Amino acid sequence: MKRLSSSPEEWILASSSPRRRELLALLGRPFRVIEPAIDETPRPGERPAAYARRAAAEKAAAVAARLPLRRNVGRRVVIGCDTIVVLDSRILGKPRDAADARRMLRALSGRCHAVISGLCVLQERTGGDWIERNCVVSTEVTFRKLSLREIAAYVATGEPMDKAGAYAVQGRAAAMVACLRGSYTNVVGLPLAELSELLRR
Repeated sequence: MKRLSSSPEEWILASSSPRRRELLALLGRPFRVIEPAIDETPRPGERPAAYARRAAAEKAAAVAARLPLRRNVGRRVVIGCDTIVVLDSRILGKPRDAADARRMLRALSGRCHAVISGLCVLQERTGGDWIERNCVVSTEVTFRKLSLREIAAYVATGEPMDKAGAYAVQGRAAAMVACLRGSYTNVVGLPLAELSELLRR
């Protein structure tokens, strides 16, 4: 198995998500976090996978643009990611309120949906240029049938309120998932196997 490069690279995570920070830490390399500031609104007619890829690239580019130019200190790597929940070709974002969270969970109940992440890795080159590598990762998730009481109780915990699709697979919603096909870490928010491949290239 190939090992991650031992070159003096500095990793920078372009994300405000604590879950992405926890997942990236599992790769065993130090990194710092810079939160990107971009407009995350999908464009009219934009397909979910295309939106996720673009949003990830824009997050990484926004952070890279804020980094000061420097020489002979080692290259920097900026990691951008955007994860969305898609049901019937519709993007389910973070719920606006408890009623919106309940609506999303009722729609997901007993059905299959996709969790799609766009990944972008920007690697710095001498002279201030950047090499971009990106990919899109999709995982199929099936919820068991949920009762209205279960949905109400889960929303009352507050866990769904800052999560795309109104659930956290690594939290209490684990008991709602009947089947998962693909990357588990993708559903949490950062597909580690695919990210590792981009970093190795």
